[in-house]
Amino acid sequence: MVTHLLYLHGFRSSPHSFKAQMMAAWLAEHRPDITWWCPQLPPSPREAIALAEEGTLAWPRERAQGAGRTAVLGSSLGGFYATVLAERWGCNAVVMNPAVDPARDLVHYIGEQQAFHDPMQRFEFRAAYIDELRAMAPGPITRPERYFALIAKGDELLDWREMSARYPGAAGRLLEGGDHGLSDFALHLPAILDFLQLT
Repeated sequence: MVTHLLYLHGFRSSPHSFKAQMMAAWLAEHRPDITWWCPQLPPSPREAIALAEEGTLAWPRERAQGAGRTAVLGSSLGGFYATVLAERWGCNAVVMNPAVDPARDLVHYIGEQQAFHDPMQRFEFRAAYIDELRAMAPGPITRPERYFALIAKGDELLDWREMSARYPGAAGRLLEGGDHGLSDFALHLPAILDFLQLT
């Protein structure tokens, strides 16, 4: 039974992501017993993973006997981070239009960036961060049954074929159409909740 949920947002996003907000609202109404955390991730991938690991040190891990379970959810770049952590922790993960090779894709974004939910907020995405992404890239997923992949063929930023190939044998949904932000997320929330055994 999942007792702790970590949500990792995507590049230029924030805890104000509508998917994170929708998930948090459902949990507050239906499962207030679940520990939920959606931190604002720093631009540095190394620091983002360190923040996630430090903030969940007291959380149960899959390998802990009888201690409940931690699961991690991630969207886009957060999906890459979720995979990194799921492989390290041995926990379940939900990945939504997950970045497969962010070191390749984000090299075009080096420089000053604008936060998606607050255009007044800017940050520097440094070349060194590409090296950090390369250094943490996990190999092939070790236990497909631990993953739920929500992938939209209509994603305008990432290739659905590459995303699907990254998670062979995983549970999930391959959506006809759709978009990178998964604007129809509400339709798929029940399947995610079922996978996490929260309903």
